[in-house]
Amino acid sequence: MTIDPRTLVDAAIDAMARAYAPYSHFHVGAALLDTDGRIWQGCNIENASYPATMCAERSALSAAVSAGVRRFAAIAIVGGPEGILGGICTPCGICRQALSEFCAPDMPVYLGHADGITTLTLGELLPYSFTLTDKEAKS
Repeated sequence: MTIDPRTLVDAAIDAMARAYAPYSHFHVGAALLDTDGRIWQGCNIENASYPATMCAERSALSAAVSAGVRRFAAIAIVGGPEGILGGICTPCGICRQALSEFCAPDMPVYLGHADGITTLTLGELLPYSFTLTDKEAKS
């Protein structure tokens, strides 16, 4: 499954517009493409109890997995203060690990920013992810 990265980044920008970020004022949007060509959007949802905050990437992943989707082809992520697209916004460590549970290391990660799109792979962002194989080896 392939998609024009701009289409996926535009879907992430659309999701960013729905972010709830009254504390950080930093809005993030994500658009996760499944292997059937569907796009699952997510935005950051902050909470007064900071650990309860949900990142955009995990929000999109949660929507897809809750609908039974387990295979993904790409993700686009955007972010910026007050919802204004700024520089590169990479996923946090928890989101990288959550994505690695369902996504291949070579899955493209499109980072939309004011100057264009930067493309990395999930493996480049998280080269030594903890996997089920690691867990089984330690049990």
